[in-house]
Amino acid sequence: MSESPSLIQLGWQPFFQQQLSLEEMELISDDSADDRLIIGRVIEQHRSGVIVLTPSGQWAMSQTAHQASVTDRLCVGDWVLCDQQHKFVRLLERKSVFQRKAPGSKVESQLISANVDSLFIVCSLNNDFNLSRIERYLSLANESQVTPIVILTKADQCNDVADKTLLVQSLNPLMMVHSVNALDETEILPLLDYCKQGQTIALLGSSGVGKSTLVNGLLGSSTQLTSAIREDDSKGRHTTTSRALKWMSRGDQSGGLILDTPGMRELQLGACEQGVSETFSEITQLASQCRFSDCQHQAEPGCAIQAALASGELTERRLISYQKLMREQALNGATLAQKRAKDKALGKMINSVQTASRSRKKGDY
Repeated sequence: MSESPSLIQLGWQPFFQQQLSLEEMELISDDSADDRLIIGRVIEQHRSGVIVLTPSGQWAMSQTAHQASVTDRLCVGDWVLCDQQHKFVRLLERKSVFQRKAPGSKVESQLISANVDSLFIVCSLNNDFNLSRIERYLSLANESQVTPIVILTKADQCNDVADKTLLVQSLNPLMMVHSVNALDETEILPLLDYCKQGQTIALLGSSGVGKSTLVNGLLGSSTQLTSAIREDDSKGRHTTTSRALKWMSRGDQSGGLILDTPGMRELQLGACEQGVSETFSEITQLASQCRFSDCQHQAEPGCAIQAALASGELTERRLISYQKLMREQALNGATLAQKRAKDKALGKMINSVQTASRSRKKGDY
């Protein structure tokens, strides 16, 4: 990045401005203040810490400076206040946040990105094409109240592009769906309309679907490494290994910010009931028409969902996908809630012990 963008170009919006107190705004605007504050945005995340970008430059912030508690965990896209020594002061409230249940058996959530305006859900048109996976990403976007745009890549390697595009469009008639060859600049030019100044776009998708190739095309430069996929199953290898927010400065045109993420072979949903319900709105609407409020949608009389299946209004694949995601988010959401309650109780106990210890030292009793 040859030059530093302004706060507006970094995505600064009234939502964040309104969170600043009068004292903070004075300390931000006073260049001569000893305790001056600096506004910055997290643009990279690594195991050792994060990189913060401001209009005056960027710097590294180690984990020990900001991860004193779970609530202060940072992720790419976060807005932070720092002092002149580049030490973390506080995290601004997030406008949106993407998170998933941590892969494997870990009972915790994993932050993906924050303060995203639109989500590019990237899926290839080869053998890895999967409607259920797209629905999973749509649930995540809808839960975060972020606009989803589906990008179907490798159109040049597919013989039934129109049919697969229609299948994806059937998930939501109002959703924007684009089929592209990410190596053809003319085909990705329409996507730049989503990348206006100050807008933050995140890309999510499996390994090998062409996210890094798409990022290179949008940026107008080969900043991201790319690699080939396996021919036998169309699966990809992890090319992007860390999350990074990049400013789209294309010559005289300064666009938005784009976030590439490592490919996800596992995306477990946590507390995402609203997102799933919105993604499958036609099913939730049908369920409200069932004769019994506790209908399990099996063989109960007056089941509107079974009637829709019989008439062809609803496909069995769609219902199975909905039921699977609802079970998954209910299980993971409950598990995460239990962990949060346990952590909160432990925190209260520790505070109580520390308070008692301080009282004894002061001789209060």
